[in-house]
Amino acid sequence: MNKLLIALIAGAFVATASAQTSAPATTSAPAASTSSEMKKDANAEAKKEKADAKAEMKKEKAHANANKKIAKADQKEADAKADAHKKVAKQEMKKDEAKADAKKEVAKADAKKEEAKK
Repeated sequence: MNKLLIALIAGAFVATASAQTSAPATTSAPAASTSSEMKKDANAEAKKEKADAKAEMKKEKAHANANKKIAKADQKEADAKADAHKKVAKQEMKKDEAKADAKKEVAKADAKKEEAKK
């Protein structure tokens, strides 16, 4: 408890001692240069923000172009797969038609054979 009181008193003493020091004198000349510096800093900050925004736009545009290229490649791949499936389906259809034609020929030959027997 005693240590706490000592710390509080010492803190209060330091606070009052620092509050009693005088503030530095300001002159109008440094204020003008500060204003000028503030304008320069503001201009520099504005230029930096503009450059950052421009860089961000370029980055977004590059991403958009990359996404377009990827989408185009995916579409090309999908079209190639679809064409391959169509080609296979067409070949299977021709094969099925050939089988059906062969069956018809066999049936005709069997019918002729039966007629010849009669």
